Amino acid sequence: LLLPRVCAALADPRQPGSDDTCLEKLLDWFRTLTEFDPSVKLLQDNPCLTEFITSVLALPEPSPSILSFTLRLAGILAASESRFQHLQQEKLLVMLFGGDGPLSSTVWEDASVRSGWVEGVHSMMQHQLALHFICNGGGMDVIFALQGDPSLFVASAASRLLVHMLILSAESETTKHPSTKDCDWPACAQMIIKHIEDSLQSNSASHVEQSLKLLTSLFGSCRSTWTEVLWLGIAKQIESFLTEKTVQVQHMLASLLLNMAWSPVFCESEGSFWALVTSALERLTPVQAGPLAVGLLRLYKCPQDVRIQALTVLLQPMDCILRAASQPLEHAGLLDESVSDPAAVESLLSSKSSCASLLCQTLAHLEKLLCLIHLPVDLPYASLLRSLVTILQFCNGFLSPTSPLGSTISRILINCFRVQRSALDVLAALSERIGCDTLIGSLFDVLLAYLESPNTSPTVLKKTFQATSKWLVRLHEVSCSNSQWQQTQKILEDVFLVLQKRLCSPCWEIRDSSLEFLTVLIKCLRDQDEFRQSLLSSEVPRLTENLLEDPESYVRASAVIAVGHLAFITYFAPESPVVGNQYNKENTVAKLQEILSADPEGFPRRAVISIFTKWLRQGCTGPLEDTEQFVSRVIQTVEYDLDWEVRLGGLELVEVFCSQTICQLGPPECSYSPVSSAITSSVHQNKLLQVFCRAKLFRFLFRSLCDCDKPVGQRACDILLALRGSFYPISTLKDSQEAGDSPAGPSIAWLQRTLRQGSLAQDFPSDGGNGVDFGDPESMLLALGTIDLEELHDELNKCSDHVEKSPQSLLQDILATVGTIEENEADCY
Repeated sequence: LLLPRVCAALADPRQPGSDDTCLEKLLDWFRTLTEFDPSVKLLQDNPCLTEFITSVLALPEPSPSILSFTLRLAGILAASESRFQHLQQEKLLVMLFGGDGPLSSTVWEDASVRSGWVEGVHSMMQHQLALHFICNGGGMDVIFALQGDPSLFVASAASRLLVHMLILSAESETTKHPSTKDCDWPACAQMIIKHIEDSLQSNSASHVEQSLKLLTSLFGSCRSTWTEVLWLGIAKQIESFLTEKTVQVQHMLASLLLNMAWSPVFCESEGSFWALVTSALERLTPVQAGPLAVGLLRLYKCPQDVRIQALTVLLQPMDCILRAASQPLEHAGLLDESVSDPAAVESLLSSKSSCASLLCQTLAHLEKLLCLIHLPVDLPYASLLRSLVTILQFCNGFLSPTSPLGSTISRILINCFRVQRSALDVLAALSERIGCDTLIGSLFDVLLAYLESPNTSPTVLKKTFQATSKWLVRLHEVSCSNSQWQQTQKILEDVFLVLQKRLCSPCWEIRDSSLEFLTVLIKCLRDQDEFRQSLLSSEVPRLTENLLEDPESYVRASAVIAVGHLAFITYFAPESPVVGNQYNKENTVAKLQEILSADPEGFPRRAVISIFTKWLRQGCTGPLEDTEQFVSRVIQTVEYDLDWEVRLGGLELVEVFCSQTICQLGPPECSYSPVSSAITSSVHQNKLLQVFCRAKLFRFLFRSLCDCDKPVGQRACDILLALRGSFYPISTLKDSQEAGDSPAGPSIAWLQRTLRQGSLAQDFPSDGGNGVDFGDPESMLLALGTIDLEELHDELNKCSDHVEKSPQSLLQDILATVGTIEENEADCY
């Protein structure tokens, strides 16, 4: 009933235009309808669709957005052969996509119409009828022209369409393996291939670029053997772009060759393809060759000689840095010989406009390689580390090279934050590779210099902290193997001295990064004696605790996390060296609870609840009685917190507490996990219920079911379902749900009615309200058994817009948007 009215409203030029978002949703709905039913039944049952298309075509000046929508809709409908034939019999496809349609009208000047035309053709291009319709009806020339459309969206869509049509034609129409002769290719494929060849041979850079983009996309998406036949016909022309350079398109060749290298059709061949790749590595500029080189190095089936050449190209800028830093060369360089002219790299590094860009690109490629679990190539790690240290020394002015090139590079890179950040990222990644241990001393000299320097920017300092933490872990591994304890101790002392200063920085970003750095160190090294001794003998713990009162909320949150991890060393270690340990522990816990209850910002409160949960998981909250009181206090604090993430964190704490308590008081075979086997012993059951009721668990959980933030309700429901599974075997659950003779029955029934209201419940009961006693074990056992938690779970897991997402609601939205009904004011967004 609604669809004919929507079609009539959209085709009516007197109505204001419908919202584009609604039209997009309507197209998505039609895609869903047509995807699983290729029959013509949709058009037969809904003649309003063809009537709509006819009405739009009859308009003298249709709206560009409605015409674009119509073109795309027609393409979706024509995606099956039966519906295509139906629309063709009505002459609608010719009128929409033929030469006498929008193509010849002034509305074609609107990019949205051209985009709709291309997308419509692409949607219908699922069968041979559509392919022949476009090829025989003059549509190919239109698509070729749209490759150069001023709208990048239209041009890109046209290129994708040509790739799709070429694959469809070549793979569905070819009966035998095609050769390079034109007659072996199907008609449509032949037209596209001829267009590619003509464009490549033209002197127009734009036409060449269009064909190279098309080929790059084709070889990246199609792995059929016929692509090699296509390549053999154009290989010489592609090679000429490297050697003759009459048309400046070299910057596009790296992506093309890389996509081909990843195709099994070419990577496993022994023909001229790899010779062309080698030629490209030699002839492309360092900036152009870099992406090709790193892509080849990630390819396991790359020939060894090509891989060595790619590695040489990638490392050439780093080798140049090493050679520029010391002449004569004090250490071995990265490379024995160059693939391309070293002067090209030296020229780029000598230029202020290109030096940083080249180094950042090279460093990004190296980081990408180092992050691979299995490297298909061996990197010279020691020399690479030395070159990174050299770059960092150039950037902060710690190196005064004697060579002219080194002096120039040093002036360009001084305080260059981009290069510093990139180099530190690679340095951090390099910490996990073996072979750099001999340079650790000089490495930490540079890192400590960056940590101490007042010129180090906050972002660079953060990167330095990250690299330092990774190398401190590496340092511990090295010192364990070669007993270099004194070097480790000295480095740790120097690090904590610097950290003390940074924790007092007037810049909040630096204080925040310093606390994050400390937390990472504690996580990784808290079990190491020399680390604990160095940390506790410094002022870092005291300064960290002081930052719990920092004026910046981000810093307070980071301080909470750091203090929480410090506690594993200062308070929770088996033999804590801190004097007045118990007093300090209670003092710290009181401070964190004060933050949880009174901090005006959400970040510190979220941090506290996460730390409390971590302590509970690690068994740091004492015996069960103390833990019960601790959890109860936390629950009562977070229950009414305005931040839903804090309330969600409270539920995570409850989940851990339930799991641990059930394992502690339940049967001996219980494992540390949410319980699946029911607790059959009534003694165990009563003890657990009493503990949970004293901790005020149930009130928090049932109240959370009505939380206005859905993730809170979902988590509470999951916990209650797990608890019910613990207390009720499946065989007894049905009986308990049918039992209504308990004195608490009416109050539990009232509670269920309230819970069904969800977040709309206005009068959720407190203890004793409406007869619901959340502190009574018997009542709570009955509540677990009788309340339909599955129904609540399903309701909570429904999409918030499940009603608005329905087709009926969408059609009502469209009618409301075009103004045909006033009572429906639904927001289509």
